[in-house]
Amino acid sequence: MNAKTVLFPDGIRVPAVGQGTWFMGEKESEFRSEVSALQLGIDLGMTLIDTAEMYADGGAERVVGEAISGRRDQVYLVSKVYPQNAGGEKAIAACEQSLQRLKTETLDLYLLHWRGSIKLEETVRAMEALQQAGKIRRWGVSNLDTPDMNELWNVPGGEHCQTNQVLYHAASRGIEYELLPWCREHEIPVMAYCPLAQAGNLRHEVLHHPVMQQLARVRNVSSAQIALAWVTRFDNVIAIPKAVQPGHVHDNAGALTLSLNPEEIALIDQAFPTPSIKMPLDIV
Repeated sequence: MNAKTVLFPDGIRVPAVGQGTWFMGEKESEFRSEVSALQLGIDLGMTLIDTAEMYADGGAERVVGEAISGRRDQVYLVSKVYPQNAGGEKAIAACEQSLQRLKTETLDLYLLHWRGSIKLEETVRAMEALQQAGKIRRWGVSNLDTPDMNELWNVPGGEHCQTNQVLYHAASRGIEYELLPWCREHEIPVMAYCPLAQAGNLRHEVLHHPVMQQLARVRNVSSAQIALAWVTRFDNVIAIPKAVQPGHVHDNAGALTLSLNPEEIALIDQAFPTPSIKMPLDIV
């Protein structure tokens, strides 16, 4: 089976499973293993890498910069700007610092990490200035709910947004009620962070749920691969799991060619019901 891909509005195709870097770059002792994990992921087809200036105060970007050294043209590189930096000269400076840490001249995609006090109009203007300067190719947002997206679409140039990155996994399906359909209608792919659920109880609830375990046994795959295949069952959702252990990297990459059938999806829907009302946007 061919690897699943997702189409951005500007015509660029990316793998439906990429690599996240939240919590990378926090310990110098883990730097080499984190670099190796990202390089292995690239080798296995997970060529979209997502990071942010927030992660380890730029430490994750340094890990990514080392991992993509000498192979920048193989990678679709995404980073995110703090909301307090998402306007005017602060945006220019923040982007330049990210580029320095990433050891590259251009980002493929630059996202507003979450909404702050800076007006969306100012953020869009900053993104357009960064595009014109050749520092970013495209821009998008993260952690914006449907009313925010509607507001963005009414800002001059706001419709050039390429994605909305939000939390999404089997135990957090709130976006399916309104935001995911809105993004589909406006042809904006969703980038799902924490697609295997955040560490702790929720992650255990998803990966160790009897239904996930049963489907994994039948398919002779891991429950993580089932969970990722479920998140990417739509053609407009990109999952960005983080992994450092080589086995986990291989697991994640395996989900690129794993598609669930309607009966399997129905079983997961029974275990993790879709919301029947509008839910607050989950953010971690």
